[in-house]
Amino acid sequence: MLKGKTVVLAVSGSIAAYKIANLARMLKKLHCNVTVMMTQNATNFINPITFETITGNKCLVDTFDRNFQYSVEHVALAKQADVVLLAPASANVIGKIAYGIADDMLTTTIMACPCKKIVAPAMNHNMYHNPIVQENIEKLRRYDYEIVAPDSGMLANGDMGDGRMPEEGVLLEYILKEIAFEKDLAGKKVLVTAGATREAIDPVRFITNHSSGKMGIALAKAAMLRGAEVTLVAAHTDVAYPKFVKTITVISAEDMFNAVTENMAEQDIIIKAAAVSDYTPVSVADSKLKKKDGDMTIELKRTKDILKYLGENKKGSQFICGFSMETDNVIENSKAKLEKKNCDMICANSLRTAGAGFGTDTNVLTVITKDKEVAFELMSKQELAHKILDEIMAK
Repeated sequence: MLKGKTVVLAVSGSIAAYKIANLARMLKKLHCNVTVMMTQNATNFINPITFETITGNKCLVDTFDRNFQYSVEHVALAKQADVVLLAPASANVIGKIAYGIADDMLTTTIMACPCKKIVAPAMNHNMYHNPIVQENIEKLRRYDYEIVAPDSGMLANGDMGDGRMPEEGVLLEYILKEIAFEKDLAGKKVLVTAGATREAIDPVRFITNHSSGKMGIALAKAAMLRGAEVTLVAAHTDVAYPKFVKTITVISAEDMFNAVTENMAEQDIIIKAAAVSDYTPVSVADSKLKKKDGDMTIELKRTKDILKYLGENKKGSQFICGFSMETDNVIENSKAKLEKKNCDMICANSLRTAGAGFGTDTNVLTVITKDKEVAFELMSKQELAHKILDEIMAK
Protein backbone atom coordinates (compact mmCIF):
# COMPACT_ATOMS: atom_id res chain seq x y z
CA MET A 1 0.00 0.00 0.00
CA LEU A 2 2.84 2.43 0.82
CA LYS A 3 5.41 1.23 -1.69
CA GLY A 4 7.41 4.20 -2.96
CA LYS A 5 6.41 6.38 0.01
CA THR A 6 8.81 7.75 2.63
CA VAL A 7 7.70 8.36 6.21
CA VAL A 8 9.90 10.17 8.71
CA LEU A 9 9.23 9.26 12.34
CA ALA A 10 10.50 11.93 14.71
CA VAL A 11 10.85 10.65 18.29
CA SER A 12 11.35 12.96 21.27
CA GLY A 13 12.03 12.25 24.94
CA SER A 14 8.99 10.47 26.37
CA ILE A 15 8.33 7.04 27.80
CA ALA A 16 5.87 6.51 24.91
CA ALA A 17 8.86 6.31 22.54
CA TYR A 18 8.78 2.52 22.82
CA LYS A 19 5.50 2.43 20.85
CA ILE A 20 7.16 3.87 17.77
CA ALA A 21 9.19 0.71 17.22
CA ASN A 22 5.97 -1.20 16.55
CA LEU A 23 4.66 1.63 14.35
CA ALA A 24 7.88 1.44 12.29
CA ARG A 25 7.36 -2.31 11.92
CA MET A 26 3.75 -1.78 10.79
CA LEU A 27 4.87 0.72 8.16
CA LYS A 28 7.57 -1.61 6.87
CA LYS A 29 4.98 -4.37 6.45
CA LEU A 30 3.16 -1.97 4.10
CA HIS A 31 6.41 -1.65 2.07
CA CYS A 32 7.08 1.91 3.23
CA ASN A 33 10.54 3.48 3.39
CA VAL A 34 10.92 4.58 7.01
CA THR A 35 13.58 6.80 8.56
CA VAL A 36 13.62 7.55 12.28
CA MET A 37 15.04 10.70 13.88
CA MET A 38 15.52 11.02 17.63
CA THR A 39 16.36 13.74 20.07
CA GLN A 40 19.26 12.96 22.38
CA ASN A 41 16.81 12.64 25.28
CA ALA A 42 14.77 10.06 23.36
CA THR A 43 17.80 7.73 23.26
CA ASN A 44 17.42 7.35 27.04
CA PHE A 45 14.07 5.59 26.46
CA ILE A 46 14.85 3.43 23.41
CA ASN A 47 18.08 2.57 21.63
CA PRO A 48 18.55 3.85 18.04
CA ILE A 49 19.76 0.38 17.05
CA THR A 50 16.19 -0.87 17.55
CA PHE A 51 14.92 1.47 14.85
CA GLU A 52 17.86 0.76 12.53
CA THR A 53 17.17 -2.97 12.76
CA ILE A 54 13.48 -2.52 11.96
CA THR A 55 13.77 0.08 9.19
CA GLY A 56 17.08 -0.81 7.57
CA ASN A 57 17.98 2.91 7.65
CA LYS A 58 20.36 4.81 9.89
CA CYS A 59 18.60 6.38 12.88
CA LEU A 60 19.51 10.08 12.88
CA VAL A 61 20.32 11.82 16.16
CA ASP A 62 23.35 14.09 15.75
CA THR A 63 23.17 16.95 13.24
CA PHE A 64 26.97 16.90 12.88
CA ASP A 65 27.36 13.14 12.50
CA ARG A 66 29.66 12.74 9.45
CA ASN A 67 28.60 9.15 8.86
CA PHE A 68 25.57 9.79 6.70
CA GLN A 69 24.41 9.18 3.15
CA TYR A 70 23.65 12.67 1.95
CA SER A 71 25.68 15.88 1.66
CA VAL A 72 23.24 17.90 3.75
CA GLU A 73 21.30 15.27 5.65
CA HIS A 74 18.37 17.23 7.08
CA VAL A 75 17.67 18.96 3.73
CA ALA A 76 17.90 15.74 1.70
CA LEU A 77 15.64 13.86 4.10
CA ALA A 78 13.17 16.74 4.16
CA LYS A 79 12.91 16.56 0.37
CA GLN A 80 12.36 12.80 0.45
CA ALA A 81 9.64 12.75 3.09
CA ASP A 82 5.99 12.32 2.09
CA VAL A 83 4.87 12.88 5.68
CA VAL A 84 6.52 13.49 9.06
CA LEU A 85 5.05 12.12 12.27
CA LEU A 86 6.39 13.65 15.48
CA ALA A 87 5.49 11.07 18.11
CA PRO A 88 5.81 11.16 20.99
CA ALA A 89 5.97 14.95 20.97
CA SER A 90 7.24 16.30 24.29
CA ALA A 91 6.30 19.75 25.60
CA ASN A 92 9.91 20.80 25.04
CA VAL A 93 10.00 19.86 21.34
CA ILE A 94 6.53 21.30 20.71
CA GLY A 95 7.72 24.59 22.19
CA LYS A 96 10.89 24.63 20.10
CA ILE A 97 9.07 24.03 16.83
CA ALA A 98 6.35 26.55 17.69
CA TYR A 99 9.01 29.25 18.06
CA GLY A 100 11.22 28.22 15.14
CA ILE A 101 14.10 26.85 17.20
CA ALA A 102 16.14 24.31 15.23
CA ASP A 103 19.01 23.20 17.45
CA ASP A 104 19.21 19.46 16.74
CA MET A 105 18.69 16.99 13.91
CA LEU A 106 14.99 16.47 14.63
CA THR A 107 13.90 20.11 14.85
CA THR A 108 16.17 21.15 11.96
CA THR A 109 14.71 18.52 9.63
CA ILE A 110 11.11 19.31 10.60
CA MET A 111 11.74 22.99 9.86
CA ALA A 112 13.06 22.04 6.41
CA CYS A 113 10.19 19.69 5.51
CA PRO A 114 7.59 21.06 3.06
CA CYS A 115 5.37 17.98 3.48
CA LYS A 116 2.52 17.42 5.94
CA LYS A 117 3.57 17.24 9.58
CA ILE A 118 1.56 15.33 12.19
CA VAL A 119 2.18 15.87 15.92
CA ALA A 120 1.12 13.48 18.70
CA PRO A 121 1.66 15.14 22.11
CA ALA A 122 2.58 12.81 24.97
CA MET A 123 3.17 14.08 28.50
CA ASN A 124 1.79 14.36 32.01
CA HIS A 125 -1.85 15.49 32.26
CA ASN A 126 -1.01 18.72 34.09
CA MET A 127 1.82 19.55 31.70
CA TYR A 128 -0.44 18.95 28.70
CA HIS A 129 -3.03 21.38 30.08
CA ASN A 130 -0.46 24.04 30.95
CA PRO A 131 -1.73 27.13 29.07
CA ILE A 132 1.72 27.72 27.55
CA VAL A 133 1.79 24.19 26.09
CA GLN A 134 -1.77 24.58 24.82
CA GLU A 135 -0.86 27.89 23.20
CA ASN A 136 2.12 26.26 21.48
CA ILE A 137 -0.07 23.42 20.20
CA GLU A 138 -2.59 25.91 18.84
CA LYS A 139 0.21 27.82 17.14
CA LEU A 140 1.34 24.65 15.37
CA ARG A 141 -2.25 23.98 14.33
CA ARG A 142 -2.49 27.46 12.79
CA TYR A 143 0.61 26.64 10.73
CA ASP A 144 -1.12 23.51 9.33
CA TYR A 145 0.49 20.96 11.65
CA GLU A 146 -2.09 18.22 12.28
CA ILE A 147 -2.50 17.51 15.99
CA VAL A 148 -3.41 14.04 17.23
CA ALA A 149 -5.50 14.33 20.39
CA PRO A 150 -3.98 12.35 23.27
CA ASP A 151 -5.82 9.48 24.94
CA SER A 152 -7.09 9.44 28.51
CA GLY A 153 -6.15 6.82 31.07
CA MET A 154 -3.36 5.91 33.46
CA LEU A 155 -0.17 7.83 32.73
CA ALA A 156 3.40 6.63 33.28
CA ASN A 157 3.54 8.13 36.79
CA GLY A 158 0.27 6.49 37.82
CA ASP A 159 -1.90 9.61 37.45
CA MET A 160 -5.20 9.42 35.59
CA GLY A 161 -6.01 11.90 32.84
CA ASP A 162 -5.35 12.76 29.23
CA GLY A 163 -1.84 13.09 27.86
CA ARG A 164 -1.20 9.51 26.75
CA MET A 165 -0.03 9.01 23.20
CA PRO A 166 -2.60 7.00 21.22
CA GLU A 167 -1.85 3.42 20.24
CA GLU A 168 0.24 2.64 17.18
CA GLY A 169 -2.78 1.67 15.05
CA VAL A 170 -4.29 5.13 15.51
CA LEU A 171 -1.05 6.84 14.49
CA LEU A 172 -0.89 4.58 11.43
CA GLU A 173 -4.39 5.69 10.42
CA TYR A 174 -3.24 9.33 10.41
CA ILE A 175 -0.34 8.45 8.13
CA LEU A 176 -2.51 6.38 5.78
CA LYS A 177 -5.05 9.20 5.52
CA GLU A 178 -2.32 11.50 4.34
CA ILE A 179 -0.34 9.39 1.85
CA ALA A 180 -1.95 6.00 1.13
CA PHE A 181 -3.92 7.14 -1.94
CA GLU A 182 -4.14 9.97 -4.42
CA LYS A 183 -6.81 12.49 -3.44
CA ASP A 184 -8.99 12.16 -6.55
CA LEU A 185 -12.13 12.64 -4.41
CA ALA A 186 -10.88 15.85 -2.77
CA GLY A 187 -13.67 18.40 -2.67
CA LYS A 188 -16.35 15.73 -3.04
CA LYS A 189 -18.97 14.94 -0.41
CA VAL A 190 -19.87 11.27 -0.18
CA LEU A 191 -22.63 9.61 1.84
CA VAL A 192 -22.51 5.85 2.45
CA THR A 193 -25.07 3.68 4.23
CA ALA A 194 -23.92 0.47 5.93
CA GLY A 195 -25.11 -2.30 8.19
CA ALA A 196 -28.37 -4.06 9.02
CA THR A 197 -31.41 -2.13 10.21
CA ARG A 198 -33.51 -3.60 13.01
CA GLU A 199 -37.30 -3.41 13.26
CA ALA A 200 -38.67 -3.85 16.77
CA ILE A 201 -41.38 -6.46 17.27
CA ASP A 202 -41.60 -5.76 20.99
CA PRO A 203 -39.15 -4.52 23.64
CA VAL A 204 -37.18 -7.77 23.34
CA ARG A 205 -37.32 -9.00 19.73
CA PHE A 206 -36.63 -7.48 16.32
CA ILE A 207 -36.55 -8.25 12.59
CA THR A 208 -33.20 -7.86 10.85
CA ASN A 209 -30.91 -9.49 8.27
CA HIS A 210 -27.38 -10.93 8.11
CA SER A 211 -25.56 -7.83 6.87
CA SER A 212 -22.27 -7.16 8.68
CA GLY A 213 -21.76 -3.66 7.27
CA LYS A 214 -18.25 -4.56 6.08
CA MET A 215 -18.78 -3.50 2.45
CA GLY A 216 -20.33 -0.16 3.33
CA ILE A 217 -17.67 0.66 5.89
CA ALA A 218 -14.94 -0.32 3.41
CA LEU A 219 -16.47 2.12 0.92
CA ALA A 220 -16.65 4.92 3.50
CA LYS A 221 -13.03 4.40 4.49
CA ALA A 222 -11.84 4.18 0.88
CA ALA A 223 -13.60 7.44 0.00
CA MET A 224 -12.05 9.13 3.03
CA LEU A 225 -8.56 7.91 2.11
CA ARG A 226 -9.07 9.38 -1.36
CA GLY A 227 -9.84 12.81 0.06
CA ALA A 228 -13.63 12.91 0.22
CA GLU A 229 -15.65 14.42 3.04
CA VAL A 230 -17.57 11.32 4.09
CA THR A 231 -20.81 10.84 6.00
CA LEU A 232 -21.52 7.27 7.12
CA VAL A 233 -25.10 6.37 8.07
CA ALA A 234 -24.59 3.15 10.00
CA ALA A 235 -27.09 0.63 11.32
CA HIS A 236 -25.88 -2.48 13.18
CA THR A 237 -22.39 -3.49 12.03
CA ASP A 238 -19.86 -6.16 12.98
CA VAL A 239 -16.84 -3.90 12.40
CA ALA A 240 -15.66 -0.60 13.83
CA TYR A 241 -16.47 2.67 12.13
CA PRO A 242 -13.57 4.26 10.24
CA LYS A 243 -11.76 7.28 11.63
CA PHE A 244 -12.02 10.72 10.02
CA VAL A 245 -15.60 10.03 8.90
CA LYS A 246 -18.77 11.69 10.20
CA THR A 247 -20.89 8.79 11.48
CA ILE A 248 -24.64 8.90 12.12
CA THR A 249 -25.86 5.80 13.93
CA VAL A 250 -29.38 4.52 13.29
CA ILE A 251 -31.47 1.51 14.27
CA SER A 252 -34.53 1.15 12.07
CA ALA A 253 -35.18 1.60 8.36
CA GLU A 254 -37.20 4.71 9.22
CA ASP A 255 -34.19 6.11 11.12
CA MET A 256 -31.95 5.45 8.13
CA PHE A 257 -34.41 6.98 5.68
CA ASN A 258 -34.60 10.13 7.78
CA ALA A 259 -30.81 10.39 8.20
CA VAL A 260 -30.19 9.91 4.47
CA THR A 261 -32.87 12.33 3.29
CA GLU A 262 -31.82 14.99 5.80
CA ASN A 263 -28.22 14.85 4.51
CA MET A 264 -28.68 14.04 0.81
CA ALA A 265 -28.97 17.58 -0.58
CA GLU A 266 -25.30 18.47 -0.02
CA GLN A 267 -23.85 15.18 -1.28
CA ASP A 268 -22.08 14.63 -4.60
CA ILE A 269 -22.12 10.83 -4.36
CA ILE A 270 -24.53 8.61 -2.40
CA ILE A 271 -23.83 4.89 -2.04
CA LYS A 272 -26.56 2.79 -0.45
CA ALA A 273 -24.70 -0.30 0.75
CA ALA A 274 -26.89 -1.03 3.79
CA ALA A 275 -29.13 -4.09 3.88
CA VAL A 276 -32.36 -2.45 5.00
CA SER A 277 -35.13 -4.58 6.48
CA ASP A 278 -37.97 -4.64 3.93
CA TYR A 279 -40.71 -5.03 6.53
CA THR A 280 -41.56 -3.63 9.94
CA PRO A 281 -44.34 -4.46 12.41
CA VAL A 282 -47.45 -2.36 11.78
CA SER A 283 -47.59 -1.10 15.35
CA VAL A 284 -45.35 -2.25 18.16
CA ALA A 285 -46.95 0.22 20.54
CA ASP A 286 -50.39 -1.31 20.00
CA SER A 287 -48.92 -4.81 20.31
CA LYS A 288 -50.61 -6.08 17.16
CA LEU A 289 -49.17 -9.53 17.72
CA LYS A 290 -51.68 -12.29 17.26
CA LYS A 291 -51.20 -15.49 19.19
CA LYS A 292 -53.04 -18.67 18.42
CA ASP A 293 -52.31 -22.14 19.78
CA GLY A 294 -48.89 -20.95 20.97
CA ASP A 295 -47.93 -19.49 17.58
CA MET A 296 -47.37 -15.80 16.96
CA THR A 297 -48.50 -13.87 13.90
CA ILE A 298 -46.95 -10.46 13.29
CA GLU A 299 -48.73 -7.91 11.11
CA LEU A 300 -46.13 -6.27 8.86
CA LYS A 301 -45.89 -3.36 6.45
CA ARG A 302 -43.19 -2.39 3.94
CA THR A 303 -40.50 0.02 5.03
CA LYS A 304 -39.71 3.10 2.94
CA ASP A 305 -37.63 2.44 -0.16
CA ILE A 306 -34.53 4.56 0.42
CA LEU A 307 -32.88 3.85 -2.94
CA LYS A 308 -36.07 4.58 -4.89
CA TYR A 309 -36.47 7.89 -3.05
CA LEU A 310 -32.86 8.84 -3.83
CA GLY A 311 -33.33 8.06 -7.51
CA GLU A 312 -36.56 10.05 -7.74
CA ASN A 313 -35.13 13.04 -5.89
CA LYS A 314 -31.60 13.35 -7.28
CA LYS A 315 -30.17 16.82 -6.94
CA GLY A 316 -28.41 18.16 -10.03
CA SER A 317 -25.38 16.05 -10.90
CA GLN A 318 -25.61 13.72 -7.88
CA PHE A 319 -24.40 10.17 -8.48
CA ILE A 320 -26.55 7.44 -6.90
CA CYS A 321 -25.11 3.93 -6.45
CA GLY A 322 -27.09 1.04 -4.99
CA PHE A 323 -26.45 -2.62 -4.20
CA SER A 324 -28.43 -5.62 -5.39
CA MET A 325 -28.16 -8.91 -3.53
CA GLU A 326 -29.81 -11.71 -5.52
CA THR A 327 -30.09 -15.48 -5.47
CA ASP A 328 -31.17 -15.99 -9.11
CA ASN A 329 -30.97 -14.04 -12.38
CA VAL A 330 -28.49 -11.65 -10.79
CA ILE A 331 -27.70 -9.48 -13.81
CA GLU A 332 -31.26 -9.34 -15.17
CA ASN A 333 -32.79 -8.48 -11.80
CA SER A 334 -30.12 -5.91 -11.07
CA LYS A 335 -30.58 -4.21 -14.46
CA ALA A 336 -34.29 -3.98 -13.73
CA LYS A 337 -33.49 -2.46 -10.33
CA LEU A 338 -31.17 0.09 -11.95
CA GLU A 339 -34.02 1.21 -14.21
CA LYS A 340 -36.79 1.08 -11.63
CA LYS A 341 -34.86 2.98 -8.95
CA ASN A 342 -33.40 5.52 -11.40
CA CYS A 343 -29.85 4.86 -10.17
CA ASP A 344 -26.61 5.66 -11.95
CA MET A 345 -24.98 2.39 -10.87
CA ILE A 346 -25.89 -0.92 -9.27
CA CYS A 347 -23.37 -3.26 -7.63
CA ALA A 348 -24.82 -6.74 -8.12
CA ASN A 349 -23.81 -9.94 -6.37
CA SER A 350 -25.20 -13.33 -5.53
CA LEU A 351 -25.69 -15.09 -2.23
CA ARG A 352 -24.87 -18.32 -4.05
CA THR A 353 -21.31 -17.24 -4.98
CA ALA A 354 -18.55 -18.55 -2.72
CA GLY A 355 -16.73 -15.75 -0.93
CA ALA A 356 -19.50 -13.22 -1.54
CA GLY A 357 -22.53 -12.16 0.44
CA PHE A 358 -23.14 -11.34 4.07
CA GLY A 359 -20.47 -11.43 6.76
CA THR A 360 -17.48 -12.28 4.56
CA ASP A 361 -14.27 -10.27 4.27
CA THR A 362 -14.33 -10.81 0.50
CA ASN A 363 -16.84 -10.15 -2.24
CA VAL A 364 -17.56 -10.89 -5.90
CA LEU A 365 -19.75 -8.47 -7.82
CA THR A 366 -20.63 -6.88 -11.13
CA VAL A 367 -20.91 -3.12 -11.50
CA ILE A 368 -23.81 -2.26 -13.80
CA THR A 369 -24.55 1.11 -15.40
CA LYS A 370 -26.86 2.04 -18.27
CA ASP A 371 -24.09 1.53 -20.82
CA LYS A 372 -21.79 -1.19 -19.47
CA GLU A 373 -21.13 -4.05 -17.06
CA VAL A 374 -17.83 -4.61 -15.27
CA ALA A 375 -17.32 -7.92 -13.45
CA PHE A 376 -14.87 -8.16 -10.55
CA GLU A 377 -13.43 -11.45 -9.37
CA LEU A 378 -13.05 -12.48 -5.74
CA MET A 379 -11.12 -9.89 -3.72
CA SER A 380 -11.17 -8.26 -0.31
CA LYS A 381 -13.95 -5.78 0.35
CA GLN A 382 -11.30 -3.10 0.96
CA GLU A 383 -9.86 -3.66 -2.54
CA LEU A 384 -13.31 -3.85 -4.08
CA ALA A 385 -14.35 -0.57 -2.47
CA HIS A 386 -11.62 1.20 -4.44
CA LYS A 387 -12.67 -0.59 -7.65
CA ILE A 388 -16.23 0.66 -7.16
CA LEU A 389 -15.01 4.22 -6.53
CA ASP A 390 -12.84 3.98 -9.65
CA GLU A 391 -15.96 3.15 -11.69
CA ILE A 392 -17.89 6.01 -10.11
CA MET A 393 -15.09 8.47 -10.86
CA ALA A 394 -14.89 7.23 -14.46
CA LYS A 395 -18.51 8.22 -15.15
